[in-house]
Amino acid sequence: MHIRGDHAELVVGGRLDVRSAADARTVLHSALDSGRGDLVLDLTELDSWDATGLGVIMGAHRRAGRSGRRLVLRGVPDRMQRLLVATRLHRILAIEGGIGVAAGESLPRV
Repeated sequence: MHIRGDHAELVVGGRLDVRSAADARTVLHSALDSGRGDLVLDLTELDSWDATGLGVIMGAHRRAGRSGRRLVLRGVPDRMQRLLVATRLHRILAIEGGIGVAAGESLPRV
C-alpha cells in the first residue's frame, strides 16, 4: 500500500488491508489533524481492501467529523462501490459523484 498527498488530498494505492492498516491510519489521522476543510481520499489506484481497511476509512470518517472536517472518497472502484452499497455505508460516507447502480443491475441483498 502507498499513500501520497497532503492534508487536503491523499491518493491511496495498492492494498488497504490488515497488514497496511496501521500505517494508513497514521497517515490519515495526521492529514486530518493538520488541515482544514474536506480531506479527499482518492481511491483510483486502490487494488483492494478488506474489512480492516474499510474500518480504517470509517475511523477516518468519524475523526474527520469530530474535527469539523469531512472525508470525501473519490474514484471508488466498481467492486468496492458494490461493497459500500451492500453494507449501506454509501449512505454515510461522502462519495464524490455518488454511487450509481448500472441500469438493469440489482442491488445486492444484505
